[in-house]
Amino acid sequence: MIEQAKRLETVEEYYFSKKLREVRGLIMEGKPIINMGIGSPDLPPSQAVIGALRDALSEPNAHQYQSYQGLLELRETIAQFYGEKYAVTLDPNNEILPLMGSKEGIMHISMAFLNEGDEVLIPNPGYPTYSSVSRLVGAEIRLYDLEEKNNWLPDLAALEKQDLSKVKLMWISYPHMPTGAMADLSELKAIVDFAKRYNILLVNDNPYSFVLCEHPVSLLSIAGAKENILELNSLSKTFNMAGWRVGMVLGSEENIKSILKVKSNMDSGMFYGVQKGAIAALKSDESWFHSLNTLYNRRRNKMFQLADQLGCSYDTNSAGMFVWAKLPNKDMSSEEFVDKILYKKNIFIAPGTIFGTNGEGYIRFSLCVTEDKIEEAIQRFAAS
Repeated sequence: MIEQAKRLETVEEYYFSKKLREVRGLIMEGKPIINMGIGSPDLPPSQAVIGALRDALSEPNAHQYQSYQGLLELRETIAQFYGEKYAVTLDPNNEILPLMGSKEGIMHISMAFLNEGDEVLIPNPGYPTYSSVSRLVGAEIRLYDLEEKNNWLPDLAALEKQDLSKVKLMWISYPHMPTGAMADLSELKAIVDFAKRYNILLVNDNPYSFVLCEHPVSLLSIAGAKENILELNSLSKTFNMAGWRVGMVLGSEENIKSILKVKSNMDSGMFYGVQKGAIAALKSDESWFHSLNTLYNRRRNKMFQLADQLGCSYDTNSAGMFVWAKLPNKDMSSEEFVDKILYKKNIFIAPGTIFGTNGEGYIRFSLCVTEDKIEEAIQRFAAS
């Protein structure tokens, strides 16, 4: 028996990795499971994206190793996209690094900047990977509370009363995952100013800014912020390309160089055809975003009906591809409630607790479900 590395003692298998095995087992038993748990888009990319991939396959260099920094054309297209959508100016030569999904970027950033014993400010609730990756690199986790009464924004005054001398990095994500809460530029600037005061590298994980969000915002649009911030973004949600694994990290030349040192030792570049598809996606016109949000808005309205049936409350103005809902009472935990629904109604919903202790009392519905399936779920409760 080969002993596993001690770092693995600090993490558990990702919740969805375990839970979806359980769900698949129920499906194999013939259970009519409706999966509302995970945010994996069920829609295809545009025909322009698929066509760009297909056409790229016959190009002479398509199947060779690619640049660690991605195609210059891709970086230029990302810069153009950020300029048009966020009013942010980026140098495609040294301020943009394409990634094989933004989740990869969480590891690369952590390896590039965190030493053992450094402290990391992580939102509670928030994306679980921030914590697991921090533990894997030997950093110390400092959770900061996000609460509904404060619109899921950090209480900076409370943080400033703490000893922050060992804090090296802070994760934020707006529109927020999992709650869908949004932050405006003044609220984001307050967080940027806080990070500057304490010499903290601030990283905004920003994959949901075009899903049911009328005014997309980038942290990089704040004047003078680039030197101590990074932003992650992704094509997974906005362009239905989750399985393609296309993301990006953006920031100052020096910070991007540090991340490239890690990335260049961990992969051999993104497949050429995927990059050409990503370029086509980023050039999508406004009709793409409008049609996507029209569909998600219909689904969200249906999901509100399901949440109403369960007696839950929710924010009708939230962004992203989820509905974050508060349970009507505290008779059972979020995970107990979810398991009850799974085994009695054959519907899988994510419990809020997988995103942190402040997720207790909440559940999260994914909008990556057809309207017919949402209606079927509503009828299962109506029939009881």
